Amino acid sequence: MAPHPGIDTDLLKEKARKDLLGLLEGVRGKKNLVIEQSLAGPIGLFVKFSTLQDYGVDKVFFIENGNLDSTQKNIVFLASGEEANQCIAIAEQIKRLQQSSNVEHDFSVIWVPRRTLVSDRVLEEAGVLGDTAVEVLPSHFVPLDQDVLSLALDDPFGDLYLQKDPTAIFLAAQALMPIQHKYGLFPRIIGKGDNAKRLMELLLRMRTEAAADESTATSRLGMMPSSIIESLIIIDREVDMATPLLTQLTYEGLIDEMFGIKNNQAEIETSIIGQAPGQQPKGQSGAPQQQSLKRKIQLDSSDKLYIQLRDANFAIVGPLLNKVARRLAGEYESRHGAKSTSELREFVSKLPGYQAEQQSLKTHTSLTEEALKHTQSETFSRILEIQQNLVSGSDPTAQHDAIEELICRDIPLITILRLLCLESTVSGGIRPKDLDNFKRMILHAYGYQHVLTLHNLEKMGLLVARTAANPFYIPVGGSGATESKFTNYSALRKQLRLIVDEVNEQDPNDIAYVYSGYAPLSVRLVQAVIQKQHLLSITGNTSPTSSSAQGFHPFDSSLQSIKGATFNKQQKSDSEAAVKARHMLTGSGKEKTVVVMFLGGITFTEIAALRFVARGLEKEGAKKKLLICTTGIVGGREVVGCAIEKGDFGKG
Repeated sequence: MAPHPGIDTDLLKEKARKDLLGLLEGVRGKKNLVIEQSLAGPIGLFVKFSTLQDYGVDKVFFIENGNLDSTQKNIVFLASGEEANQCIAIAEQIKRLQQSSNVEHDFSVIWVPRRTLVSDRVLEEAGVLGDTAVEVLPSHFVPLDQDVLSLALDDPFGDLYLQKDPTAIFLAAQALMPIQHKYGLFPRIIGKGDNAKRLMELLLRMRTEAAADESTATSRLGMMPSSIIESLIIIDREVDMATPLLTQLTYEGLIDEMFGIKNNQAEIETSIIGQAPGQQPKGQSGAPQQQSLKRKIQLDSSDKLYIQLRDANFAIVGPLLNKVARRLAGEYESRHGAKSTSELREFVSKLPGYQAEQQSLKTHTSLTEEALKHTQSETFSRILEIQQNLVSGSDPTAQHDAIEELICRDIPLITILRLLCLESTVSGGIRPKDLDNFKRMILHAYGYQHVLTLHNLEKMGLLVARTAANPFYIPVGGSGATESKFTNYSALRKQLRLIVDEVNEQDPNDIAYVYSGYAPLSVRLVQAVIQKQHLLSITGNTSPTSSSAQGFHPFDSSLQSIKGATFNKQQKSDSEAAVKARHMLTGSGKEKTVVVMFLGGITFTEIAALRFVARGLEKEGAKKKLLICTTGIVGGREVVGCAIEKGDFGKG
């Protein structure tokens, strides 16, 4: 596990918890809570249902189900103020209850994370704004772990790149500003990508607005550069679209690929992991069950075994589990060697821990067995081979027969689209004749409604035809351009060593272990800022550099091959004397935190790679820790899935 950052993420969790419970306490008496379904998971990370009951919550309903119980007088709605559909649904439910219920209700609406003009307008036009108490829960970042903060947006990728909705950038800025208020300004903001630059500019504007606000302590005292934060690195997902399209090969990533992990939970069929401890299997007598039941399992650092497994390449998970099983068996058998009552008492005191670890071992062994069936299948091997050939720079047309065969085998459309988008992304587009052929095959095999799907992918730049204007036809480094319209993976493979042939998955020495030979470009960019000497040594770059080099230097030429703007902005205090005094008081040898912000989402494998970088910094004695922030967790399913047309009007 990565070293815990200096910024205490538990404080954010506790603040969100207190804010929500304070708002519920303000509604006196018993109340029904009606919550937006997508908010249930993030809120469950910082408050349990039993705690809500202590604050008067009788029952919880989802807004989307429309099955609200009208017996309670107090009804509290909890929803996102950004979503017009949710605002309309709340207004309709309030009107329906006012007209049909015999109880005179008191309505409250809590908007997360802010109250918007749209939300007020919808309630006003429905004629219920005056009958409703409106509050705001300013909950932004939700801690997924000690070193990971997420905005937990419902569709972090599609909203930003398909719908072109900049709300995620604004919410990211709102979430980062409280960190600056509490710990001081980010001394330096470094980043890559057009959306990343917009976020940086928004942070600067918000700082100016805060300084101009006479009512805040910030305006009276001024914000100084932080003494515990070294920098903020912002990575726009658009600069590296290839990484999330690849199959994730860490244990956590593979579970996400197979079952989906949302808000640290995964829903797994009981036929795989069995019933929850203490529950009896149902349906043993009588008619067989119509469908397999599922149960949720918690996947976070509360499970000590999961901490050891999650960031490991799946190839070594089996031996790790075997080692843990032997250790547990040995410790459990040690009870026979207990001779005195004190030794026996010590064993009994450890027994609950053994039992919890034994249950965890059983769960993860079952998951590993299921994952092995998946990874040892012929289809999985074929897909992985195509992906690795594409990212390594092999001739993409040599993979077309294999992709066509997968289409004929009726492999899920999302898998086919991931392969085609990967080829388009790393090869600068697909040859027009081949692209037209694939489009025709997809429409014939999966339905003509996917004309819209293909249009959406083209709109996001994920599936495009190769043209002469593509930068892959332009010699790299000779043009002097500072911004590129495409990410040139052909040049970057060598410049940043994205492909590592010899990977030690057992004892890795490079981040490439997370994809068994491919190093995520997004994490290489982070290394270019905070692990310069290591990156210089593995790339063979002979550019002179010093330990004090800032930003992406000396990898500036490589940045020209990556899509989007590059920036390196230093934030200074108005009072240099105050800054010097602060540094004298805090000292210069203090460990500092580097905040890494991923706009548009981050994969579990990238989180594993960043944790590997953090461990490397610790070994080097660099006195740096990483805090990973993101708008949400994504994978190939989310990246391509947001473009897929759900209708089936092509049938019949």
